[in-house]
Amino acid sequence: MIRARPEQQVPLDDRGLAYGDGLFETVLVRDGAALLWDEHLARLSRGSRVLGIPLPPANELERLPLQAGPGLHVLKFILTRGSGGRGYLPSSAPTPRLVWQLAPFTPQPQRWQAGVRARHCRLRLSIQPVLAGIKHLNRLENVLARREWSDPDVAEGVLCDSGGRLIEATCMNLFWQRGGRLETPRLEGCGVAGTLREALLERLALTEVDVGPEALIEAEAVWLGNSIQGLWPLAQLDDADGTPCRRWVIGDMHRALQVEAHALLDYPVSFEV
Repeated sequence: MIRARPEQQVPLDDRGLAYGDGLFETVLVRDGAALLWDEHLARLSRGSRVLGIPLPPANELERLPLQAGPGLHVLKFILTRGSGGRGYLPSSAPTPRLVWQLAPFTPQPQRWQAGVRARHCRLRLSIQPVLAGIKHLNRLENVLARREWSDPDVAEGVLCDSGGRLIEATCMNLFWQRGGRLETPRLEGCGVAGTLREALLERLALTEVDVGPEALIEAEAVWLGNSIQGLWPLAQLDDADGTPCRRWVIGDMHRALQVEAHALLDYPVSFEV
């Protein structure tokens, strides 16, 4: 059953609805405990500073995952600037609006085990350093990129920015091992700094790099990951026309990073089929 705040209707003049003027977080909750909660709150705080939207009281946010009950759930909450202002000019004293929902969640262990197929997207992400890293509500580029394919066997799309640099997948971060070194794209111009990515950067020798898509072809192993799904090894990468350009055999090299990531999410660290 999906749980949501009963009175949470968003009026037409809400700035999040009208302009994407807001932030959101999507959090894995296990038995009422939010995973990577500190990382989610840190990113929300960064976003609130960038957009100038006051945060709700800490206790208002902290009680949200407690309502999930037993089992796995996904908590999604959206913080908008609220209503008011004149056109694009926001109010100097905003009254933020917080809406949320909790929904049961089942991960996809077959993707942990066998890996996934992804493809390059034609769409290029706009470079805007002010918004880089935060999870704001303007996600039209990701929506357009996701419309580029309908094949259910393709799990994700790989995105570059307008300068040709690797950035992310449509809803996951990218990681790879190349020449024995773990790498992930630097996100100073665009992209979402995922909470699982942040946690791995703090714990591992994971290097942020500015590279083009050729880095994936050169990699010994590639992963797609976020704080909801965990890490999916990449078994096949296609170009934007659907033609395979690299395949990988999923093995021990892939499992090592999965073990580190899944320990943070209380997911299985054994991947026997």
